Amino acid sequence: RFSVKTLIDRSCFETIDDTSPEFNNFAAILEQILSHRLKGQITWFGYESPRSFWDYIRVACRKVSHNCICSIENMENVGSSRAKGRAWIRVALMEKHLSEYISTALRDFKTTRRFYEDGAIVLGEEANMLAGMLLGLNAIDFSFCLKGEGLDGSFPAVIDYTPYLKFTQSSDSISSDEEELRTLGSSGSEGSTPENIGPPFITDENSWYNKCKRVEQKYRLALEQK
Repeated sequence: RFSVKTLIDRSCFETIDDTSPEFNNFAAILEQILSHRLKGQITWFGYESPRSFWDYIRVACRKVSHNCICSIENMENVGSSRAKGRAWIRVALMEKHLSEYISTALRDFKTTRRFYEDGAIVLGEEANMLAGMLLGLNAIDFSFCLKGEGLDGSFPAVIDYTPYLKFTQSSDSISSDEEELRTLGSSGSEGSTPENIGPPFITDENSWYNKCKRVEQKYRLALEQK
């Protein structure tokens, strides 16, 4: 829900393509959802080989009218199954049919059950809300290059959670942080000696300003990490 909202907000200011961090995050989240507890494929020798979510989509979405399944399968520059799944996400967004694909696939419960293990997101109640969340993306005009690095199936889908985090601190926590910073500052000053302090005054105002900004940035990062 957060990724869809940030994607819609960003589309008000610029065209969404493969260079957009909001889109890359959304694509990674959708890929993780569709890959959650996906069953492997049993070979003739009894071994289980891994599957991609594209193996599920190409079967479950065959009933979508004017679907792009065959077009994705016949792409010459898209080799791996994972890369085909990523190409499908982009084509479905450009066609404004992603929500329709997902809702059609989830309605085919027999196929979904065949591809996913118990506890998978697409088998849970949350899946019913997924297609509705994706409807808002139909208002965005996407522009993708289907030969880009984003289709490379060798790279895993990594979700960046930092845009959705909000750091909240109580007054006790803030006072504790300030006390800790004062302790760090005093311990650093005590360890210095007159020989290595350097000149007591620096006449260059920019040097003081840059030094203060570096210190502020360092402690601000420490506060956020804590």
